[in-house]
Amino acid sequence: MDIDRTLEWLQNTAVGTVIRENEILFPWIESVHVLAIVLVVGTISIVDLRLIGIASLDRAANRLMRDVLPYTWGAFVIAAISGLLLFSSNAMTYGHNFFFIGKLTLLVLAGLNMAIFHLSGMRDVERWGATRETPTAAKMAGAVSLLMWVSVVVFGRWIGFTLH
Repeated sequence: MDIDRTLEWLQNTAVGTVIRENEILFPWIESVHVLAIVLVVGTISIVDLRLIGIASLDRAANRLMRDVLPYTWGAFVIAAISGLLLFSSNAMTYGHNFFFIGKLTLLVLAGLNMAIFHLSGMRDVERWGATRETPTAAKMAGAVSLLMWVSVVVFGRWIGFTLH
């Protein structure tokens, strides 16, 4: 199936049309999206700063992740749903926007970084998690994650300035 036909179909769905044509619906959904992203990035930053060795050093890393990540996932689900709703309102334009495509790419890379860390770095978290010093691999995963999520925010912010 042609990508443009898919984007056009999505944009012309009842949901996409209602959001696009309603004066207040898009700003409300966008507000929810931004607040959810703030929660995602904020909670991930707490974990990343712990992994890097900058903050929350008095808390065990695995305990901190267990306490914080459920909020991250909840906020991520809300951000994904609200983002899809926003996308559906103007899919043809978003689908060809450099910063939108970049944001999605960065989201995938952030997810891969997290998956690699959880598959490899978490194996021995019981050994190092309660210490103030984190292994180099965990520091790198935290630094890459922080960079990716800040970049997601920057690219997301630029989307609105580059739509034509």
